This record gives sequence, C-alpha cells and structure tokens, in this order.
Amino acid sequence: MIGLTLKHLRYFEALARHRHFGRAAEACSISQPALSLQIKELEGMFGATLVERSARQIRLTPIGEDFIEKARQILLGVEELEELVRSSRGPLAGRLRLGIIPTVAPYLLPEIVAALSREFPDLELELRESVTKSLIDNLLEARLDLAIVALPISEPALREFALFEEDFVLVRSADDAGKPVPSPKMLQSMRLLLLEEGHCFREQALSFCQFGKAQPRQLMEGSSLSTLVQMVGAGMGVTLVPEMALALETCSANVSVARFPPQAPSRTIGMVWRKTNPLSEQLMQIGAIVSELGQQKRDNIGKIF
Repeated sequence: MIGLTLKHLRYFEALARHRHFGRAAEACSISQPALSLQIKELEGMFGATLVERSARQIRLTPIGEDFIEKARQILLGVEELEELVRSSRGPLAGRLRLGIIPTVAPYLLPEIVAALSREFPDLELELRESVTKSLIDNLLEARLDLAIVALPISEPALREFALFEEDFVLVRSADDAGKPVPSPKMLQSMRLLLLEEGHCFREQALSFCQFGKAQPRQLMEGSSLSTLVQMVGAGMGVTLVPEMALALETCSANVSVARFPPQAPSRTIGMVWRKTNPLSEQLMQIGAIVSELGQQKRDNIGKIF
C-alpha cells in the first residue's frame, strides 16, 4: 500500500487501545489534530471507515476491528525483528520494558534495577507496575518485553520462568502475639483484610482460607499491602501478606507476625515473556539474576521473622 507507514499503524493501535483521540494522542506524544489527520489518511488509503466517531466516544467499525488485529500482528513482527537484531549484538542494551505486580514491586524492584544496571550498563529500563491481567495484556500486545508476576499464568503464547517460592504470613494485632495460629477454617470467622479485586494475591489468600466461590461476610478491602497492615495495627482485623513485604510494611505498625505451620500458603514468583521473543536467552540471564535476588531477600527476612 503506497504511503502506508508504521507510524500510521502505531497511531491507529493507540486509538484502538485508548478509544479516545485525546488519550491516544497523549500516548503518542503528538497533538490531537495531528492524530486525527493520520487516522483520516489511513482511512483514505484503504477507502474504508475504520473509526465510528461520536461526541462522547469512538468505536471501531467492523472493518476497523479486523484491521487492528492485522495491524497488531505487523507491529509485533516489527518489534521482534528489532529484538532479533538486538539479540545478535551480545549483552543486553537499549530499551527493555519490564512490568511487575504491586505485591512485588516495592520490595524487590530497587534491588533488580541496581543489579541489572551493574550487569548491563547500556540497558535502559522502562518500568510499569500494574495488576497481572494488565501486564499480560501488555505483553501479548508487545507493549512490554517481560513481566514479573505470580505463576502460573497458563497463557499459550507466553513462556514462564520460575524465580523463587515465597510463603504467606499472618499479620494480626500486637495483642495477639504468641496466640495459636488460626487454621484456614478459623480465618473464615475473622474479619479478614484483603486487597481489592484485580490483585492475584487476593485470590490466593481467599483460596488458602477455603472460601471457594463464597465471599467472606466480614471482608474488608484495601488498595495496598501498606493499607492492610496499618488497618490491622488499628485493630480492624487480620491479613495475609507475602513474606518479602514484612520488613517494610511492619516496621511502623503495631502488629505481630505469625508463620503458618508446614504446608503454609505460598506463591511462585516468576517471569513471563512472549515465546516468539528473540531475546529469550538474554531474558533468562535476567531471570537468573532476579532469582538470586529473591532468594537472598527471603533468606534475610527469615533471619528476622
């Protein structure tokens, strides 16, 4: 198609993703009129209306929906060509887009950034913290190169690389220190503080407490582990947190920490990336570094709690 450029496809992909000219233009670092002009040029090349415009929102037309699927395949192919060239140059260099879930980021990300900066001085990390579903969507759409999440993901297009195992621990009022650790069944009758919906850690905690599809009657929600621990310190209930969060989150809260007996709840932290990514060998090197950092963090926390 004469005149068609990757820029046209990238602008259209941004519009399809944001469903809003203003937000798409901001994501592309151009003005809204300039983006609108590019989309009109694209429609003119193909002689088809790709976008249904209204005063409040935009929708893709049926041909627009088909078009974006093909456009994303092309953009992904171009991305993989760039990664193929990078993989032939030896050590990782240039931009690497890393996503990480909120229940890992505050506790391990600083060490990851420092270690990768030492090992790959020419690497330019772009970081994104978000819930698992958003990270996986970004991976599949080639807007991330890899992500650190709780496994398994079980997405056929992604490769999974286990990093380390991590136990969950019980955080409760300081007045409860030394009391017997409640069983999963007993936790069902307590006021349980959990992360809001969308966080995989919430589902893992509910599974351990054997709620099944039923929701706890005394459930309270928070937006972060920090909020949950502070609420526990205020006497509002109990919560489960991953052990790597203990040192940071409990230092300023009036709480006690208890470990569960053998067969304690746990999770596997791992990395995922597209199977078609030519940088797989280099990403596994990153995985080895992060795995060692995670194990060191776990060992250090084990000496304290």
